[in-house]
Amino acid sequence: MGCGSSSIKVKKSAKTIRAALVIQNWYRGYRARLKTRQRYALTIFQSIEYADEQGQLQLSNFFSFMLENYAHIQQKDPTLVNRLFGLGSHADKGRQDILGLIEIPDSYNGPRLQFPLSSTSLHTLIEAFKKQQILHAYYVLEILFETKEVLKQMPNFTHIRTCPTKEITICGDLHGKLDDLLLVFSKNGLPSGQNPYVFNGDFVDRGKYSIEILMILFVSFLLYGDDLCLNRGNHEDFLMNMRYGFTKEILSKYKIHGKKILQVLEDVFAWLPLGTIIDDEILIMHGGISESTDLGLLHHIERNKMKSVLMPPVPVDKETNVELKKNKGHILRGIRLSGSPSEYLTKHEWEQVIDILWSDPRGKRGCYPNTCRGGGCYFGPDVTSKFLIKNHLKLLIRSHECKPEGYEICHDGKVITVFSASNYYEEGSNRGAYIKVGFHTTPRFFQYQVTKATCLRPLYQRVNTIESSAIRILKERMISRKTDLIHVFQLQDRTKSGKISMGQWAFAMENVLGLNLPWRSLSSQLIITDQDGNVEYMSCFYDIHIQKPVKEVQSAVIETLYRYRSDLQIIFNVIDSDHSGLISMEEFHSMWKLFSSHYHVHIDDSQVDELAKRMDSNKDGSIDFNEFLKAFYVVHKFDNLKKSNTSLV
Repeated sequence: MGCGSSSIKVKKSAKTIRAALVIQNWYRGYRARLKTRQRYALTIFQSIEYADEQGQLQLSNFFSFMLENYAHIQQKDPTLVNRLFGLGSHADKGRQDILGLIEIPDSYNGPRLQFPLSSTSLHTLIEAFKKQQILHAYYVLEILFETKEVLKQMPNFTHIRTCPTKEITICGDLHGKLDDLLLVFSKNGLPSGQNPYVFNGDFVDRGKYSIEILMILFVSFLLYGDDLCLNRGNHEDFLMNMRYGFTKEILSKYKIHGKKILQVLEDVFAWLPLGTIIDDEILIMHGGISESTDLGLLHHIERNKMKSVLMPPVPVDKETNVELKKNKGHILRGIRLSGSPSEYLTKHEWEQVIDILWSDPRGKRGCYPNTCRGGGCYFGPDVTSKFLIKNHLKLLIRSHECKPEGYEICHDGKVITVFSASNYYEEGSNRGAYIKVGFHTTPRFFQYQVTKATCLRPLYQRVNTIESSAIRILKERMISRKTDLIHVFQLQDRTKSGKISMGQWAFAMENVLGLNLPWRSLSSQLIITDQDGNVEYMSCFYDIHIQKPVKEVQSAVIETLYRYRSDLQIIFNVIDSDHSGLISMEEFHSMWKLFSSHYHVHIDDSQVDELAKRMDSNKDGSIDFNEFLKAFYVVHKFDNLKKSNTSLV
């Protein structure tokens, strides 16, 4: 009897183990599928982000084209030419004259600072920003002027050293995410002489609190300059700021003095150092390197001459109109500029800075064009090894790329990417991280993730949110090319059945959109297939359309204006030098003709003219171009249904 009882227990135990293994295998598969979906979603976000950056870099060609062909622009607005090509200075026109015109009223209830600054000033700022208070424009400008004066005295590369009792903390992109910066400070302590930091660029854009981050970093820099290093990123650039939100943030928060703040910031950004070197062994730069990166040259260039990396300052005789160089996926043009050659960088110097701000590491050997971003290059492990050996370095720390875990190690441990903006694409999309480097010790990594809830939501909820957001922006990309996609679909649909094979559909999507995405894997989220697996290609557009501000206008026109809305907004903002938000009908027509010619946009000008006339609501001959571009927006048909379902629940 005892033996029988023991046998039953063994069988039950075996069943329990088998059941546990089945559950374990199921859960592993379930989690792996969720992780795959999350990876695909992040791939969508990153592909579209890089495609936008590529479009931004292509604007540099347009501005040169514009100045070559817009004959009267140099006579009418010479400051526009100087601004685009980094000539002259906006901010040197009487610091005291500017500050003397700004009064701080008694009714102002934000933080008040005393100069010279003290550690109390930093605490005051942080506490005020936690309460979402706005720092008065007077203090902002005073801090910017002070920061600029100190930066002007600094070399292109800051040298800093560890010691047995002092580690250095390195932070990557923050992109206007104040909560991440405050979380880093709460975990790691505020900057001080005993707690040094290196912030590796991209402080601004995308997030809502870029100016607050700048003020905290600049005040910390003024207090602890020897122990707080600020490197320039590719977003410390006024043309990038026009597309990615910082310009809009400043003009929204500082309606009266915003223009002056932006002008001074152009100079401050231009004076930011290009990199930091720790213990003569660790190089920290925002982007990366190329096979031609010359640290010796980069140490000696006049960095302040590059107001925007998007404008190649290449003086060339206008009449020759020669394409000077075809490099890294885009053509660099040049025109005759006012001023002597000493006022701008050479073409070679400009390329050197582009490479260190825009490049990305890859596993493939060699150095080849960064086709995703459109600027800089991809550099392989062999390029890294040669560069480090040549310059007697051991490690390259860079940022510039969002990583799911906040950091990534590659090239046999010789390159580290650190990214400090958590939830960069969507809540739960990625962690942030910072690195601590000690005296002759291995770098240590610290991860975090800002969350509004007391704890993170379950993985499946986070993946659903990230995936939905990614698919949403991908569909907006698709609808902006609807006419082009349908044309390619129909070319392959020889029987006019409205269906094509999955392979044909995937080929068409990549051929038109060029996002390098796994289209077959994403197909279930984007299209309807029949029982034979053929794609009903018009189902791509069933649940989305672009709202037409004028019904009579052709869909192709609407799609084109929607697709290029960011580019057009930047162009109009550059022309609108007084930030009034208005341009004349004449300027609008001239710029549109140049834009459509340069971008090979084949649509009827009369259609665009009709739209512009409709937007001139008070018939004064001027257009509020921001409102004009806002008139084109995507409608997701299921949004209202989701809201309705939510309210019912």
